[in-house]
Amino acid sequence: MLERLQKYLAAAGVASRRASEQLILAGRVSVNGQPVRELGVKVNAARDRVSVDGRPTQPKRKLYLALHKPRGYVCSRQDEHGRPTLGELLPKEWAGLYSVGRLDFNSEGLIFLTNDGDFCLRLTHPRYGIRKHYRVTVAGCVTGSALTELRRGVFDQGERLKAARAEVIAAGPSRSVVELELVEGRNREVRRMFETLGLAVKELRRTQIGKIKLGELRPGRWRTLTESEIESLLSTA
Repeated sequence: MLERLQKYLAAAGVASRRASEQLILAGRVSVNGQPVRELGVKVNAARDRVSVDGRPTQPKRKLYLALHKPRGYVCSRQDEHGRPTLGELLPKEWAGLYSVGRLDFNSEGLIFLTNDGDFCLRLTHPRYGIRKHYRVTVAGCVTGSALTELRRGVFDQGERLKAARAEVIAAGPSRSVVELELVEGRNREVRRMFETLGLAVKELRRTQIGKIKLGELRPGRWRTLTESEIESLLSTA
């Protein structure tokens, strides 16, 4: 994944972005043995060799994981109530990774973990419009009029909660399964949407973020995102 040279230097701990720009303009930075004296140059941390005053840099390795969060885990690094955290599912050396967005304690499904703050911002801020897909089991029958309300938007606690897509997969008098597609990702948004309609959520699973699907990843298991997957998420954002 390409990034601006000054951003790379800042992530490597060489200097702030502004100070890194001055290093570049002064000709003190080289990429693959060639001095760089202008801004705008981009590098690939996995392939390019970057040196400052002839000394190689050693950037912090950026990690991007996809994890199937099980029910009964919290997304924070520590929990004041002693509940299990996502960090306990990872190797100890990766315990410092933080989640990209949240899933509540009783929800499960796809979530990303990273140490890249820019990646986290791009995937969580509403202005970037990353779509998230959910499969929700609710008590009771979800009618066509209820779907229309979800698509049109419902109000709760002064916020308008709206589904970009809402479709019933299975319906009966005591149980319905609905697929939702959301953009904004507000706190407990899915559960609150159904609560405004008088429907209680029994199971909630996030099945897709952007173009990345949960697939066959089992609860509690994780995998690293490929470079093409990371680029697809950022390009979508």
